[in-house]
Amino acid sequence: MITGLHHINLRAPAELLATLRDFYRDVLGLEVGSRPDFGSAGYWLYAGGRPILHLSEQRPGEVPRGPVDAAAPTTFDHTAFAGSDAPAMAAHLAALEVRFRESRSAVTGQHQFFLHDPAGNGVEINFPF
Repeated sequence: MITGLHHINLRAPAELLATLRDFYRDVLGLEVGSRPDFGSAGYWLYAGGRPILHLSEQRPGEVPRGPVDAAAPTTFDHTAFAGSDAPAMAAHLAALEVRFRESRSAVTGQHQFFLHDPAGNGVEINFPF
């Protein structure tokens, strides 16, 4: 039985890995924390004391692991984070010149920001009204 989301893992070459680490740390405020020694480079980023985003190095020549049927297109669209203080986050993103789109959903009662990380992955931040 599923009890919740454990973590998201993004796999990228070393030079992009550092850029992603910086984005999620500096733009979204996740904290870089301890990571077990897997014998490869990477980072674990934490929110609320939990390692929710894992960044793993894609080694040179490595073919990224895809779905079971590698010919099938991906269905990944975005990762959604819960946030607090939408005005402060909007000012922070603007100061860093990070482009984002805002939406307010009366259906879900959320103020939402939509943006992309440096690898083009969709990022959503949800704030309560």
